[in-house]
Amino acid sequence: MNKWRIIGLGVLVLILIGITACNPLGEGEEVQRQVKVIRSDLYISVSGSGNIEASEEAKITFGTSGRLAVINVAKGDIVVRGELVAKLETDALELAETQAEVALTQAEVSLTGAEVILVQAQLAQKTAEYTLKNTRDTEDALELTLFNAQIATRSAEHHVGETQDIYTWPDIETAQRDVDNAKAFLQYALDSGLPELTVTYARARLTAVEAILEAKIYAYDTEEVAIAKLQLEAVKMAEAQARKNVAELVEDIAIQELQIEAAKDSVGQARQSLELAKQSVALARQSLTQAQKNLAKATITAPFDGVITAVNVEQGDTITTAMTIADMMDPSRMELIIELDEIDVPMVKVGQEVIISLDALPDSEFAGVVSAIFPVPKEVGGVVLYDIEVTLNVPEDSGIRIGMSASADIVLDKRTDVLLIPYRAINEDEEGNTFVNVVIDEEPQERPVTLGVSDGFDTEVISGLTEGEMVIETRFVR
Repeated sequence: MNKWRIIGLGVLVLILIGITACNPLGEGEEVQRQVKVIRSDLYISVSGSGNIEASEEAKITFGTSGRLAVINVAKGDIVVRGELVAKLETDALELAETQAEVALTQAEVSLTGAEVILVQAQLAQKTAEYTLKNTRDTEDALELTLFNAQIATRSAEHHVGETQDIYTWPDIETAQRDVDNAKAFLQYALDSGLPELTVTYARARLTAVEAILEAKIYAYDTEEVAIAKLQLEAVKMAEAQARKNVAELVEDIAIQELQIEAAKDSVGQARQSLELAKQSVALARQSLTQAQKNLAKATITAPFDGVITAVNVEQGDTITTAMTIADMMDPSRMELIIELDEIDVPMVKVGQEVIISLDALPDSEFAGVVSAIFPVPKEVGGVVLYDIEVTLNVPEDSGIRIGMSASADIVLDKRTDVLLIPYRAINEDEEGNTFVNVVIDEEPQERPVTLGVSDGFDTEVISGLTEGEMVIETRFVR
């Protein structure tokens, strides 16, 4: 399958030529001719052949079933990517999309409501917790108030006792003796016939000491005792109110704790409602996406720039997903699959330049590039071959058609604007040094040269010759 076999360096080729030239058993007659040293380009390549194929083609189908409303292309039409090709009747699909949009809007509104309810429930819980904290702080204050009221009661009771006990028994006994003495003196004045003034004095004195005795005996009925008793009643009422306040506060705390638990339950329910609302929104969004996809599937657009090669349906036809509506291809991009044997494949890389010739267009060459190297080999006649894909951009009015036979030279290496001589002009001395016979004044002269790469026909000259000089080429003719 090779057009040219790479020889690596020109030296290897020259060795083989030298051996053949010196071989006395070689067949054919040796013929020499003069060849000019030229400046040109040298391509090192391997080649193969195949047939031109479409690089990009498509069978256009609908993604859903329905009745064909529009067919917008005909065979041979040139279309651009995104251009309308065909469309199904979409009334039902558009209605489904609208319904899905409405359902999504409703679900989003419900989601917003669920979010608000959750925030309100969380606020209620925080408020209840804050109220409970304040109540518990108040409980401490009320307990302190009760404690102070109890202290005040004890103090008031003690004060009343002290007020009632203002006169001790020795004082009362003294007052009693004063009364007894006054009585005895009055009786003595009466019995002794003392003057009336003395009796009057005695009576007044008795009345005074009796009043003192009575005052000392009944001192708790005095104004001070009454005030002390009123104070005691007041602090007792304050203590009772403090006890009541503490008891009521304990009940409030219990109620508020229940309110917190209820608020927590409300938050939990609100969270569940929110999650359900989120799921509803997600489901509604999926439904809308699916409705939009179904609607989109009812419209076909061109997947790339190209030409419609076939139209297989008519307006009004009932369409299924298995039906091909139209065929199209991109005529500006074609490809060529060639075969290379296993020796050449390792030198080929994706992206290498390719020169393409067509049997039907012998006067033209086209540029391509290696786009793929197939990894799986095949065996033909005992030879292991690999398929190489070559992509070529087709100029307008190039004349290239699908199915044309073509050959491709894959450029492995190239030299531009270099000196070239035929490899048959190269010789080698006994020490392995390369030289050529240069014609000077009609006489051949040996001249050493430094050589570069060779394609098996021409060889690059790095030094030793100049453009336009004549060298002798040796050929063997049978």
